[in-house]
Amino acid sequence: MEWAKLKEDIREAAPILGIDKIGFASADPFTELKTRLIRHRELGRESGFEEPDLDKRTNPALLFENPQSIIAIAVAYPAKLHNPPKSEPGARRGILSRSAWGEDYHKVLRDRLARLEAWLKEHVPGVRVESMVDTGALSDRAVAERAGIGWSAKNCSILSEDLGSWIYLGEMITNIPFPPDTPVTEGCGECTKCIDACPTDALVGPGQLDSQKCISFVTQTKGFVSDELMRKIGNRLYGCDTCQTVCPVNRGKNWTHQPELQPDPELVKPLLVPLLTIGNREFKERYASSSSAWRGKKPIQRNAVIGLGNFKEKSAVPDLIGVMKEDTRPVLRGTAAWALSRIGGEEALDALREVLQSESDEEARVYMERAIASLEAVQIGTDDAPSIPRES
Repeated sequence: MEWAKLKEDIREAAPILGIDKIGFASADPFTELKTRLIRHRELGRESGFEEPDLDKRTNPALLFENPQSIIAIAVAYPAKLHNPPKSEPGARRGILSRSAWGEDYHKVLRDRLARLEAWLKEHVPGVRVESMVDTGALSDRAVAERAGIGWSAKNCSILSEDLGSWIYLGEMITNIPFPPDTPVTEGCGECTKCIDACPTDALVGPGQLDSQKCISFVTQTKGFVSDELMRKIGNRLYGCDTCQTVCPVNRGKNWTHQPELQPDPELVKPLLVPLLTIGNREFKERYASSSSAWRGKKPIQRNAVIGLGNFKEKSAVPDLIGVMKEDTRPVLRGTAAWALSRIGGEEALDALREVLQSESDEEARVYMERAIASLEAVQIGTDDAPSIPRES
């Protein structure tokens, strides 16, 4: 079979398969990537969510017998909400990152890869494939870059000239020797808008991310968060889009043609107070289909508490006191104490002093003690904490 012709046939079929962009890469080891990943690990910049085996992350032959090529796909997602609900005093809202809008992208991309696999099996008897989406061993971005989907941007996203970085990536290792595409030669040039805009300076250099400082990573953790990072989380419930929203290549790009990926504004920009006491059943009903639910409700609830604190939403003081007094999770109690210290007032201070007397968790106690000290400092006029910008 003429593999170059089959490759073009696949490219023509891609839109029908629900794939917005498709590219073809060799299955050679990603030698340069491995060197970068080793250094990344040595510097302590991993998130902990990655495949730990660096050989598997960089050598397709360890995942698939005699690989001949890799097909990379991209599916575009929306960047704007239509008629978004307003966040205002008494009705403060959080925001999910655009990557968590609509149906869980893992499911959507697996569907697209399954369609592509069915197409290949119909046209190539005996074809073997292995598909991967995000949680697979290979680096989606490294494969996409090699396959010409886009270039590796300074914000660590893959930037496609026509689609921007609002794209989900997936790949398929095959035993078909497709001629490889040429990697994209465009780049970010002298632009450093993403690096300059990063709220926590997590972009430590072009294409270099310290995951431990990245708000997107921090919002997905389950433990206590430092005062500095909580202030910078703003009202983000899951993820962070700052480095993408400031990117000039993304300007004006908004993709609404994939029906499963279109957002419900009330779900992706929800009221914060109701999240504080949302039950497991309601959380699953509302968010189980979103990629934001993969860590459960605890991180989102903690981030809702943080958001109310950063908004300094006085109407939420009774609700936050309720969390501090009644929630069984020390992280939520301690974070509620922090939020109350941000809002201030005698009611908050009295509640903190009361709850501290019976708090048994040492870390939660530390947050409560700091909150009390902060409010007492405000009383004598020594607090000069800056306000924190939020995402909309």
